[in-house]
Amino acid sequence: MEDACRDILEQQQLRADQIALVIPHQANLRIIEAISHYLELPMERFYVNVDRYGNTSAASIPIALDEARRAGRFQRGDTTLLVAFGAGLTYGSALVRW
Repeated sequence: MEDACRDILEQQQLRADQIALVIPHQANLRIIEAISHYLELPMERFYVNVDRYGNTSAASIPIALDEARRAGRFQRGDTTLLVAFGAGLTYGSALVRW
């Protein structure tokens, strides 16, 4: 997931500190904390709900995105990074400017 984050940031010529919120796949908290460390972004910039639901698989980003929106975690003009991984070493990321 770190590579997926770094790749898309590089493609779009953005730095990690320009991202308002990261909404990662909610596999487990240790992975999310590791990405926070590698990107040098505080955990406050990550939306986490794995503690409440566990790993919700392919639904984790849509659920977290909806909760983050309802909680006001991003505003118009903010850039949000969505990043996920799956079985077979598949991964993906997207940037969304609101």
